[in-house]
Amino acid sequence: MAENPTGPREADTASGAVADPAAPRPGGPLPGDGESIVIPPSILKQQAGWTAPGQAPPQIPSAKPEEPQVFASTVRKQQVSEADYENVGGGGKLGAVLGAILAVLLVGSGIGLYVVTQNKDSKPAKAADSAPSAPAAPSQAPVPPIKDSAKVLPTVAGDFGKKATITLPSDQADGTFVVKSLSEGDGAKVDKGSWITADFTLKDWTTGKDIPGSYDNGKPQLFQAGLGKLIPALDTSVVGHKAGSRLLVVAPPAAAFGDAGNQQLGLGAKDNLVLVIDIQRVNGPDSRVSGDVTAPPADFPSVKVAGDGKADEITPPAGVTDPTELKTAVLVQGKGPKVESGEKVVVQYSGALLKDGKAFDSSLTRKQAFSFVTGGGSVIEGWDKGIVGQNVGSRIELVIPASMAYKDQAQASIPANSSLVFVVDILDAGVGSADQG
Repeated sequence: MAENPTGPREADTASGAVADPAAPRPGGPLPGDGESIVIPPSILKQQAGWTAPGQAPPQIPSAKPEEPQVFASTVRKQQVSEADYENVGGGGKLGAVLGAILAVLLVGSGIGLYVVTQNKDSKPAKAADSAPSAPAAPSQAPVPPIKDSAKVLPTVAGDFGKKATITLPSDQADGTFVVKSLSEGDGAKVDKGSWITADFTLKDWTTGKDIPGSYDNGKPQLFQAGLGKLIPALDTSVVGHKAGSRLLVVAPPAAAFGDAGNQQLGLGAKDNLVLVIDIQRVNGPDSRVSGDVTAPPADFPSVKVAGDGKADEITPPAGVTDPTELKTAVLVQGKGPKVESGEKVVVQYSGALLKDGKAFDSSLTRKQAFSFVTGGGSVIEGWDKGIVGQNVGSRIELVIPASMAYKDQAQASIPANSSLVFVVDILDAGVGSADQG
């Protein structure tokens, strides 16, 4: 990979702030060289829209998330607090829209469904002097309250975990925003901010047309629920339900794509969208994996799992030496699918220096799981290679040589040429917002 002499966290070193080990690493690609979200102008003029990959995005002012979040991308970032990052420069495609746009992939052709929302209580973001102002979105009808029934509803056949068969009644929808539990699971409950993996079957009630969903794609969708960044048909419908649940959702335009509809999706301005949502997995922001623990090999650092809100304690063995290659140990064997390159993953982690076990960062102290896309150079190489191929639900220990970490670049409290050790809980993986190239 091309060397980048300007590290992404130079501002952190002066302040002494803790560096995020999963942040863009020294030597990583410059903005625009890696993953990006392609945003057509139509997206900025309405609530949501579709675009084919490869279309050049317009430049829009970046928006700082209201709640502290950590994002990993190929865009260099400046840390402003332990868990709150802002963009450096305006050249990055992905960095320009983080916190304002969440892409939900629903078809296998590489087309992305983008949803743009603005919290009604927040003030408009200030644009940089050189950045153009985003077009104002048209006014939208208020989202109707959720009900669990209506005069007429579609019928649904099929088992949870498989593509549903949706049969429409002869009557048209009456405009009710319906979220009806067809079968309630017994897993973890979806709260605001929970990470969920879900599958979708979709249909246009007005035209009767089937819309390709995640079962056609073959991969579930991974997103955070209840944060107002998705259309309500996805965002609010799953909150309060449990993993293992199948939901029937009937979304009038105000709960879907607003007054403009979605031409590329084939939804008119007055069309009602029908979704059958299977909630596969649920993880809270402070979740951890569970299972039988296996001690690491003798030449690995020992690990003591800490209590709530504390980093795991990592203690190197006596006389430890710097490794020449990546070393991986599975401490808890997960039973979920294997993580594939290009997937979005959600993890908890603690990181320490291998030479003395000094901790330098942990998502556990923030009580906020960290997400990134594998295989794209958006995290240090030891993470990309060490996490891909592991099962969801696993806890792994990674011993990473400096050549696969920050190399000869000092990173806040991490000295140059440091070997690192991480304990990583792999909470979930799936198709996520930064998977478009």
